[in-house]
Amino acid sequence: MREPGDPVVTSEPRDLVVVGAGPAGLAAAATALDGGVRVVLVDSGAALGGQFWRHPPALAQEAVPTADLHHGLGAYRELCATLAAHERTGRLTLLLNHHVWTTAREDDGFAVHAVDRSRAPEERTVVLRAPALLVATGAYDRQLPFPGWDLPGVLTAGGLQALLKGGGVVAGRRVVLGGTGPFLLPVAAALAARGAEVVAVCEAAAPSAWLRHPAALLRNPAKWAEAARYAGALARHRIPVRTRTAIIGAEGGAGGAEGLAGAGGGAEGRVAFVRTASLDADGRPLPGTERRIAADTVGVGWGFVPQLDLLLPLGCDLADAGDGTMAAAVDDGQRTTVPGLYTAGETCGVGGAALAVGEGRVAAVSVLTDLSAPGLPNARRLAAERRAVARHRAFARAMAQAHPLPPAWPAWLTDDTPVCRCEEVTAGAVRSARADDAAADHRQVKQLTRAGMGWCQGRMCGPAVHCLVARDRPYAPAERLIATPVTLGALADAGESTPDPASDPT
Repeated sequence: MREPGDPVVTSEPRDLVVVGAGPAGLAAAATALDGGVRVVLVDSGAALGGQFWRHPPALAQEAVPTADLHHGLGAYRELCATLAAHERTGRLTLLLNHHVWTTAREDDGFAVHAVDRSRAPEERTVVLRAPALLVATGAYDRQLPFPGWDLPGVLTAGGLQALLKGGGVVAGRRVVLGGTGPFLLPVAAALAARGAEVVAVCEAAAPSAWLRHPAALLRNPAKWAEAARYAGALARHRIPVRTRTAIIGAEGGAGGAEGLAGAGGGAEGRVAFVRTASLDADGRPLPGTERRIAADTVGVGWGFVPQLDLLLPLGCDLADAGDGTMAAAVDDGQRTTVPGLYTAGETCGVGGAALAVGEGRVAAVSVLTDLSAPGLPNARRLAAERRAVARHRAFARAMAQAHPLPPAWPAWLTDDTPVCRCEEVTAGAVRSARADDAAADHRQVKQLTRAGMGWCQGRMCGPAVHCLVARDRPYAPAERLIATPVTLGALADAGESTPDPASDPT
């Protein structure tokens, strides 16, 4: 009999645990289930879809329509229907509102430790075991600091989109977007469609950079069509896109009420003005090009960082993703260097939902093959899927090269600019650690300055700190045995002996 507080263990043996129910995880789980294996799919969200197919809560979906904000809803609904059918037969165990905080290797496979928060505020520790583990945890926004980025009203571009998709919330009335990469365009179009005035989209790269990658463009005509739709939407809403331009500062305070008087005023301390400047080839602001724009909201995005928290403790090798970050190293079947461990989607390098879905399917086929499952897809279909993955991955590499981080972006920072907002560590403190040759990477900066020790555990500041001290090497996050905040009670439960599933009536 399980005592209160003891870990909960799934009562039936499973062949595969899939962590992450975004595009890659959904495709992997559906393919593996169709192939005859038993799957546990676990995700921290309240519904399937991850960040890409984020939806409002079920009770609010009719009142807050968001279908126009999504791509590939047909594929999403088909995947959900497949999973629902397998859940009814008992082949799928679906665990939503479960936060995985660590993974471990065992003699016969893997143990996945999670906290069940589906009955909040009650929490229960859950241990999932299977011979195969597939991690599809996606990525998170990469940020570069600038003076004023810690003001209320400055958000990530992904955060603005999450508010729209998750609740139809428009974060501001007068918005400036900045950073680099195509992701800025759908965010701008969505905000404008919901009534926000998008004053400008500041793209740090030059469009001509894409001319150096004609093959990637020609092999992905759907990307052209998508870009054309966004260009049309921005033109309809008269949203200017300023290339070779970056947000180099934000200002708040009492000036907000004066600067935004026509838009209803601004709150004390909230962002009220944005400073932008044209950039030279290295990313330094060009003298005489600075503009000061009234705005109550700023959205910034410099691409994404693969979320490797659950892969690093298992010892899988990493590879240069080509965009200044490290990603999981995989073979053409999405196998990592750890036997029985697979990964797909943005953990292998950021490349979009279509690539993630394809990699999820390819990874599931590898699981089926390695477990000698009965339901392998035909060779022709698998070959086509792998060709599509290769095509999308080539496009992702071209995108990374066309939208790099400006090498000289640290020139935007004053010494008193906060770099780590959680621990209030400034750019000057980080530079001092580097100048004294005391710190060679962001891990050593953390030891000397506490940058990265706060609530976000380096997600917001880690890439920037790394660039300030070791920009010649791609960024890899620090390995942590605890990937997400957990209570001391959950940690205590994890140390207890696991009940025998066969004798556990729950």
